[in-house]
Amino acid sequence: MKTVHLHRQRAKSKIAACQGLVLLGFIVVLLLQDVQPALAQTRLSDLVEVQHAHNKELIGYGLVTGLDRSGDRTTGTRGSVFTVQSVANMLENFGITVDPERLRTRNVAAVMVTARLSPFHAPGSGIDVTVSSLGDASSLQGGILLQTPLFDPDNQDVYVKAQGPLIVGGLTAEVSETRVTRNQTLSATIPGGGIVETNLDFSLNTELPLGLVLRQPNLTNARRIAEVVNTAFDEDLAWVSHAGLVQVTWPQAFQTMENANIFLSIIMEQEIRVETPARVVINERTGTIVAGGAVRIGEVMVSHGNVSVRTQVQPFVVQPNPFAAGETVVGEIPRVEISEEAAQTLVLAEDTNVQQLAASLNSLGLSPRDIIAIFQAIDRAGALRGQLIVM
Repeated sequence: MKTVHLHRQRAKSKIAACQGLVLLGFIVVLLLQDVQPALAQTRLSDLVEVQHAHNKELIGYGLVTGLDRSGDRTTGTRGSVFTVQSVANMLENFGITVDPERLRTRNVAAVMVTARLSPFHAPGSGIDVTVSSLGDASSLQGGILLQTPLFDPDNQDVYVKAQGPLIVGGLTAEVSETRVTRNQTLSATIPGGGIVETNLDFSLNTELPLGLVLRQPNLTNARRIAEVVNTAFDEDLAWVSHAGLVQVTWPQAFQTMENANIFLSIIMEQEIRVETPARVVINERTGTIVAGGAVRIGEVMVSHGNVSVRTQVQPFVVQPNPFAAGETVVGEIPRVEISEEAAQTLVLAEDTNVQQLAASLNSLGLSPRDIIAIFQAIDRAGALRGQLIVM
């Protein structure tokens, strides 16, 4: 019996130990989850471009069909004449001869099609295209782009052919000459709607240093890129030319074209901790404010009060007495009322972050226009530790 009891105790001890290890494992996972956001890394492929591997901007003219009477007008003095001519020319290519003067259609719209072609896109791959109205169409919703060749304006060579249904980010509804529009309906996209026909051959030149061009120039990020490359290969290969360019010497083992692509792939896989610039971006047209997490506010007092001016015209009539000679006089008396609310004041402490600033401004119940004015005043006062950008 003692032996059985001893085995039971040992089994319980093993189970308790296993439970402890599982609990310890959960604690480690939670700690790693807490630490991971603080040590967030960004791949170099999301930060840099290969020098001399420029994207090619393409453009083309096409027709969008399938619109619900929201296309270009084909009659009247303000009608889109080029749309009528384009439809007539297209039908003629199919063996159908139509007098342009007899065309009456609102289901077609003339558009400009644009796309950006990377030097690494091979023939047969798909790219995104953007479609925008050229005539007087009211909406491109529900339209389909007919096959449109996209060419390089510099040499007129066709690189891509685009076609497909449009994805419009807005909405338009019209009933009894009353129209409701949400967002933009005269521009659209076709994800993967452009098929690459041909592209220029791009190859890495191992006789010159590999150039890594930063999409957002930053000296700190450039230094970190050079450091991570040198650490990955345990050799001083990379150096910083300036805030927007890091150059890398090709190692002897990666001189061939096959190995050069492998070398570039290894570099693009490296990760660094990105320094985010302190910026506040303001769009006064839409009342949009975007502030980065690195923005800090120095100690400053903010006092804000609204002043409203109301003007109105009060009519009056002067009627002569009965049987008296005279005329009725009608006039107006202008009145102006000025009201001013009590100022609301808050004091921002030293090194206030974006979250604290947003909470303080929300407590005042301010409109976006008021917040824009406050940000501009804080910047003028020298308390904004960051860059203010007004779009």
